[in-house]
Amino acid sequence: MIGMREELARKIAAHARSLGANPTGIPGLVLYRRTTPTACFLATYEPSVTVFVQGRKRVNLGGHVYLCDGSTFLLSSIDVPAESQIVEASEQVPLLSMFLQLDMPTVREIISREELPEVEASVHSRGITVGETTVGLLDACTRLIGLLETPEDIPFLSHLIQREIVYRILRTPQGERLRAIATTGDLSHRTARAIAWLRANFAKPLHMEELATVARMGVSTLHHQFRALTAMSPLQYQKQLRLQTARQRMLMDGLDATSAAYEVGYESISQFSREYSRFFGKPPIRDIKALRDSKVVPINAA
Repeated sequence: MIGMREELARKIAAHARSLGANPTGIPGLVLYRRTTPTACFLATYEPSVTVFVQGRKRVNLGGHVYLCDGSTFLLSSIDVPAESQIVEASEQVPLLSMFLQLDMPTVREIISREELPEVEASVHSRGITVGETTVGLLDACTRLIGLLETPEDIPFLSHLIQREIVYRILRTPQGERLRAIATTGDLSHRTARAIAWLRANFAKPLHMEELATVARMGVSTLHHQFRALTAMSPLQYQKQLRLQTARQRMLMDGLDATSAAYEVGYESISQFSREYSRFFGKPPIRDIKALRDSKVVPINAA
């Protein structure tokens, strides 16, 4: 196991030359290198698996803390905002990880196979979870990154190896979360439909009856399931989406606070400023200036 982890670390390091995210020629695969610890920052996790081989990272979802290190993988089965913090990384021993976006139709196709063995389910019910990497998972990840050295093989082999990675995840106790999200009719799957609708329509007024209709469940059941998966209510989720989108638009596209507030659905600028200050710790103008001065860009992070 140690040797396989070291081999995967060498392959990630060889292709992740730059700090931060290093996109690759394999769709959905991003390699990360970090060399310094960070303060807490907001990150949005999408359905994905992140395999860590060096360094340590802490993820906080609604007060539930997940610690990722060189022996773990982080599985996100839904789109969810969370706090992230790199707690151990250096020039000599950088944090190295590989992020792989999950193709949910592929996940569903694999789950539908009758020969897929059942495994003992984790008691964990959140939309993200941390598990111990296995020999099979490390081997598949190493072969996937190895394709970067023979780009002509990527169109033919990458999909097969990614299917194997999904299979390896499903064979772990944490795979139950992915199985539930992908299974049509399961309450987690229905809640994921509501989450997807919210992400696409966060600027619109939120009516719980409409959202419950999208999820095909009662309002009270949706509230319970939504909080179980995301550690927040639908309204809190919508608010975070609005504030993070407004922040990104001001930082990256130069929008002023008023324009950004209206664009993400706020009708009151004073309410936007209050909620922004409460969430990010500073009023919009001061926060954006501090980010620009520090050259920190809040993005989806693995």
